[in-house]
Amino acid sequence: MKGIFSVLSLVLLLGTSLQGQQRLTSKGVMPINAYAFIPMDQFNLVRLMELKESGINLVIDNFPSIESMKKGLDIAAQAGVKLLISCPELRTNPESTARLFMHHKAMGGYYIYDEPQIRLFPELKAWCEQIQTIDKKGLLYVNIWPIFARPDNIGTKGYREYVRTLVHELPIQVLSFDFYPVLANRISKSWFENLELIADEAQKAKIPFWAFALTSNYDQDHIMPQTLAALRLQSFSNLAYGAQGICYYEYWDRTKETASQEDDRGGPLNSSGKRTVVFDRIKKVSDEIQALAPVFLGSKVISIRHTGKGMIPTGTIRLTTLPRAIQVLETNGAPALVSVLENGPDTYVVIVNKDHLNAINLIVSGDNTLKRVLKDGSIVPAEAYENSMELDPGDISIFSYPTVSNKTKL
Repeated sequence: MKGIFSVLSLVLLLGTSLQGQQRLTSKGVMPINAYAFIPMDQFNLVRLMELKESGINLVIDNFPSIESMKKGLDIAAQAGVKLLISCPELRTNPESTARLFMHHKAMGGYYIYDEPQIRLFPELKAWCEQIQTIDKKGLLYVNIWPIFARPDNIGTKGYREYVRTLVHELPIQVLSFDFYPVLANRISKSWFENLELIADEAQKAKIPFWAFALTSNYDQDHIMPQTLAALRLQSFSNLAYGAQGICYYEYWDRTKETASQEDDRGGPLNSSGKRTVVFDRIKKVSDEIQALAPVFLGSKVISIRHTGKGMIPTGTIRLTTLPRAIQVLETNGAPALVSVLENGPDTYVVIVNKDHLNAINLIVSGDNTLKRVLKDGSIVPAEAYENSMELDPGDISIFSYPTVSNKTKL
């Protein structure tokens, strides 16, 4: 009888604990943008609902006319996603186009340009200002070159000059860049250097930044299909650096539109519109991003450090001092990213396994204020888990503790 009462007590205790379990408090929806490339004859409610199911909530597609743009927006509104305005009339008659669409329910902003050279900045600035005479709040979206762009691509000798000129000359509200770092058997050496620079310039300009995750085959050096580990590594590293939006490139395979072998991309939807394994993978990663969005949305990056044997990436800083509340953080020489983010009353330690091919052994322990944030957004005392854990390729582990002051640093 005594044993029965003990079991009942344990059940009641566990039940109370589960009922009172903490969860992250929603602070909004993380923008997950995609270059969709949906064929116009397939741009319908069924396809847009399918796209939404994958986790995408903001779409870039080029529409052939203002009439087709209007139809696209109406369909997107029914599906519950937003579109960036992109049609010929936005360029030829920006004021009228902005006036027509600025209050549409599915209006997500204006798609201005992808990877401009610096000589185009004055022209793009004038175009943006024309739109802003009508719509002062609409998002003006310009995506820029990555750090390895040649001088003739960007028009400057230095990449930082290119980025800094853009944010000072163009009235953009978000800094966006694309970089596809996951190659067949390695990670591009300059990716984290690029993230360091973009995060720094965005902070100085007091605007957020968005970054990309490759969801299709880009060329023969990249993986096809995109693995879950590769998608996680790109997305979570971007977020750990402070990104406030994730962009997928691309959604619908455009093989039929070109004879180029490089464009045999094998995206989430193949050229016939059938789902591939990547569709389910981006859905899973998108769900994880949204569950953890309260950690990242509106957060302030306090510090970003790297671990690993040998050299760490160019432009980054090695982890030498542990965040407050953490007493042990070890990766046994494996490469990891350790980011400290403040978000209101909570400080988060975000650890990303930078190896997209192998799991790493992560050891973390701390004081009695340390909590662990699970992938579904629930929060438990860190001591509920053993200190040693296996962190899957490209995956993330998050811990939290109360913010003491705005000067919390490594």
